[in-house]
Amino acid sequence: MKFLENPPRFLFFTGKGGVGKTSVAGASAIELAERGRRVLLVSTDPASNIGQVFGLAIGNTVTRIGAITGLSALEIDPEQAADAYRERIIAPVRGLLPEREIASIAEGLSGSCTTEVASFDEFTNLLTDESLLATYDHIVFDTAPTGHTIRLLQLPGSWTEFLDAGKGDPSCLGPLSGLEKHKAVYAAAVAALADPERTRLVLVARAQASALTEIERTQGELAQIGIRGGYVVINGVLPVGAGVEPIAVAVRNRESAALNGIPAALAALPRDILELKAGNMMGVDALRTLFRGGGGDSDGPAQSHTVVDVPDAPLGQFVDELEQTGHGLILCMGKGGVGKTTIASALAVALAERGHAVHLTTTDPAAHLVETLHGSLPRLRVSRIDPAEAIREYRDHVMATKGKNLDDDGRAALAEDLLSPCTDEVAVFRQFSQAVHESRHEFVVVDTAPTGHTLLLLDATGAYHREIARQMGESMAFVTPLMRLQDSALTKVLLVTLAETTPVLEAEGLQQDLQRAGIQPWGWVVNNSIAAAHPETPFLQARAASEAAQIDKVFARADRVAIVPLLADEPIGVDRLAALTALAPSTV
Repeated sequence: MKFLENPPRFLFFTGKGGVGKTSVAGASAIELAERGRRVLLVSTDPASNIGQVFGLAIGNTVTRIGAITGLSALEIDPEQAADAYRERIIAPVRGLLPEREIASIAEGLSGSCTTEVASFDEFTNLLTDESLLATYDHIVFDTAPTGHTIRLLQLPGSWTEFLDAGKGDPSCLGPLSGLEKHKAVYAAAVAALADPERTRLVLVARAQASALTEIERTQGELAQIGIRGGYVVINGVLPVGAGVEPIAVAVRNRESAALNGIPAALAALPRDILELKAGNMMGVDALRTLFRGGGGDSDGPAQSHTVVDVPDAPLGQFVDELEQTGHGLILCMGKGGVGKTTIASALAVALAERGHAVHLTTTDPAAHLVETLHGSLPRLRVSRIDPAEAIREYRDHVMATKGKNLDDDGRAALAEDLLSPCTDEVAVFRQFSQAVHESRHEFVVVDTAPTGHTLLLLDATGAYHREIARQMGESMAFVTPLMRLQDSALTKVLLVTLAETTPVLEAEGLQQDLQRAGIQPWGWVVNNSIAAAHPETPFLQARAASEAAQIDKVFARADRVAIVPLLADEPIGVDRLAALTALAPSTV
């Protein structure tokens, strides 16, 4: 493995959810320990399953991995860190402010930005603790902090003064008010990250265009703050030994096309390719095989010829129920790479073919609705909410209003804050609100809606909903976009996921965020299921068996479930999209 040649003290594995970061990081830690090094494996991932992988209860304390001499592990619990972080901010004003204001502050600190900064607070100790550095030769991190998090900690000026003066906008500035460490400590941590003699960045992806785009974005974001270079690991590539049935051939062709189109910035980096294994990467013995080739029918688990009985849950059943009202808002939500664009397009095509007026739109900068539809239908209108334009307009507006009377340091700090993902979400929501309004008269199907965190941010800080409430007062009736989203008769939220551990965990987290915002997801869609495709080769049958537990989890958590199989031919074009909702999974 190129990324394990002459490794420095710190190794960071990053990439989008579900690409196998934990498996690659765990296998790397085992490899280094078996070379005679003292290794600490650390997870900062909210969906961490290091404990499951090694069959141990690990948690927020350093735990020896008994099966491997010299290897220990630690899981930083981001939610626990965020809870403690919020309490440090709120405790000084508890009893001084009304409970309503306390609740508003708490909700404003409930999002991903707070969790990122709180986790970095914990993570910094591992980069600067001299006793740890003396104890371990290598510290391996599963999920590095994002460039956004690090950039927040490099901002100029005094954050306390900036916030106390009321200059901050309610996006990501709030979490920074709780920073208690001296900036020099963070500067030392950032310096360690930027030093290639001490730190190696490993970008993990699948052979999929969306996953490769994600690590390209991450690399560019980190390069802006001085963390350059890195290594690329393409994980889970279907081996030749997986067979020649149509599905296997089609998947290999799609993966080859993605790798041939790898972004230039990534193509220039050292690259390793890891084959998909028939079984799950659970346990030390399984992780030891990850860096070996030869996947396919020769793998032990694939000889079982397991046949998985997948519940009959066609996507078409959703259409039957959705169309009953004659109009409404359908939001397809989920993490990147799970197929939201395909599911949204299929639902829009089905409703249009049944004679309904449908507006299909996206807020996803990486979405390709036109390419997916590859045609047109009467009664189906397609549009795109341009995130770049929305963000630019919003930033210009904030700088012209809130930044108007700031000094140079204040304007620089505000401009930096407006680069955050939270700001992007709020900006897109402003345009998204128009689509919400249209759903009173027609079907509006949205690919990638604002997250639960966005809705909480808007509601709790008064950015829209409470501002309208204050302006209108109790004497006049009003309806805000958030109120329409909370109306289950008008709005149907579909969570799209894959039958894999990390995507299901992330969808569960999204459901909880939405529920805190008063929105109950209407149903879940399990997309690209190998089990639902009823594979014939032993390798793919073994992979199908690994989906069973995740499908059971989805049925336990969802009010409604649809399962879409992995297809030999990608569902591009109106006819193939229509087939997704017209036929049962076994016959698509």
